[in-house]
This record gives sequence, C-alpha cells and structure tokens, in this order.
Amino acid sequence: MSETRTPTQVRKTALAPDVRRLDERAARAWTERMAVRPLGGGRYAVDSASGATYVVDLPAGSCTCPDHQLRGERCKHLRRVGIEITTRRVPAPGKRAAVCDACGVETFVPEEEGPPDLCPACRLEPGDVVRDREADDRLVVARVTPARADEVVIEGVGETVADYATNEGYPTDDLVVEAVYLGDLARRDSPRRYSFPLSRLERVDDAEIVDRNLRDRVTA
Repeated sequence: MSETRTPTQVRKTALAPDVRRLDERAARAWTERMAVRPLGGGRYAVDSASGATYVVDLPAGSCTCPDHQLRGERCKHLRRVGIEITTRRVPAPGKRAAVCDACGVETFVPEEEGPPDLCPACRLEPGDVVRDREADDRLVVARVTPARADEVVIEGVGETVADYATNEGYPTDDLVVEAVYLGDLARRDSPRRYSFPLSRLERVDDAEIVDRNLRDRVTA
C-alpha cells in the first residue's frame, strides 16, 4: 500500500447523478470531490478530498488505497476512474489527451502515436479511400504528415502545396496528406504520391468496394 500527498493542478469535482439505488462505494465515487489525472499505461492518480493521492491501475484492477489493499474491495477510486473515462473527462487506457492539429478541438488519441494528433472528424488513416473535392477523383491515403501546406515544396514545381493554384482557398496551415490516385495504384507497380491539403480530401462511403490488397500496397 502506498499513499502520497502531492499538490495537484487538476480541480477536484463532485459529480451529481441519481445515487438512490447505488451502494455506498458507488455513491461516494459519484458524489465525493476527487481529481483524476492520467499517468499513462492505464494508471491514474486520484486526488481525494482528504488530500491523499492514490494510484489506480486499471489493467491490473488495483488501487493503492487501504480499502482495496486491505479489504480487497472495488473501491471508490477505481469506480471514479471508470466514471471519468465513461464521461470522457479523462482518456481511456491506451489513449492520451491532445489538441487536434487540424481543427484545434480537444480530443483523445492513441498513446503510442506521435504527431500529427487528429480528432475523429479530421483523422485519415493510411489506406483510407478519399475524394478530391476539386477534381472528384478517388485517392488512397499513404500518410498524414506533420508538415503544413505552406512548408512543403512540390517536387518539380517549385511551389509550396499552399501556393499551388488548385489549392487556393484552402488553409495555408493545413496539414499535408500524401495520397496515391486510385487509377495509378491499379495500373502501376510504383505509383507516385501527391501532396494535398488535408481539408481538400474527404472520406468516401464506398471505400469498401476498393480491394483491400490494393489499398494495402500504398502503405507497404
């Protein structure tokens, strides 16, 4: 058992559900003032109203508090972490909090991934089939880069992605996406990658009609 008393910058809050049908530990998990801080790897620090801080390890199903360590109970701290994850106040195991590099909203992203950090609305994955809003062509995403459109120079053209004529009107600080035309992918062994502003591309509903093996060639 371990207990630490450390200062926290996370505000301790009490939640307010209907607790009439809850057992005592569940009710306290909902109503007591606590602050939950993700530590990574499925571990969370829970700062209690008493000033003590306990560590919950969700993969292990454990907590460092006396209620769990001595009595073997599913304590209020374990329950509170579950509540905070369900209500999206803290990230679930394997996720971390981030700000979307495309639109700026707060989101949760895979813990092990590096930049760019993208929310579900902006996120494109390698192998995704997308539509070019300008030409209505279908492409397959190779990767989303952390570089901005005004930073990437198009090979053989000498202009940045932002300055390229058909990209006029798209944000100059858009992330750059490398993609392959679907037709080139079907005809060529080594299709060329093209660079696009992220907001110029949109996911399509008919992506599943494109052979998965063909799409996988882009990311191989």
